[in-house]
Amino acid sequence: MGKLYPHLDDALRAFIEAQRVFFVATAPSGDAGHVNLSPKGLDGLRILGPTTIAYLDYTGSGAETIAHLRENGRIVVMLCAFEGAPKILRLYGRGTVVEPTDAEFATLRARFPAAPLIRSIIRVELERIADSCGYGVPRHRYEGERPQLFEWIERKGDDGVVAYQREHNRRSIDGLPALRWPDEE
Repeated sequence: MGKLYPHLDDALRAFIEAQRVFFVATAPSGDAGHVNLSPKGLDGLRILGPTTIAYLDYTGSGAETIAHLRENGRIVVMLCAFEGAPKILRLYGRGTVVEPTDAEFATLRARFPAAPLIRSIIRVELERIADSCGYGVPRHRYEGERPQLFEWIERKGDDGVVAYQREHNRRSIDGLPALRWPDEE
């Protein structure tokens, strides 16, 4: 049923580019702490190479993915076909957090559509690429993007969003360090 791939070929690229939502899962090291699973969208996933992807990380209520990647780098990205032929694709790898103050941020950011105040970009070097049938995934039709995140960012303004990040995205729910600010190091 499932198949392993050495890299992202043209068929996998087409599948990835056709999906409107993807899911990201990470976990802290050891047997304590919380596993995190987050849905993502907003045209925020890009293929950088045959074994490299990246996605835009918008401000959220927590910063679990960032904290887990800083601790151990483990991540899996899952895409499901909700329309068309059934398929699930899992991209396992090692993730890196690229923040706006990092030298490579501007180069990576240019590969994505314009969007306000990105918290970070998550780059993933893929170690395992595997698909499975997706027969149990229900069909859903895409209706459009939700405007609430961008409206919230606009209402808060850049300074308000940064203040929110400093208050809510500094540590994970398990107390692991997440976002950094160079002026505080």
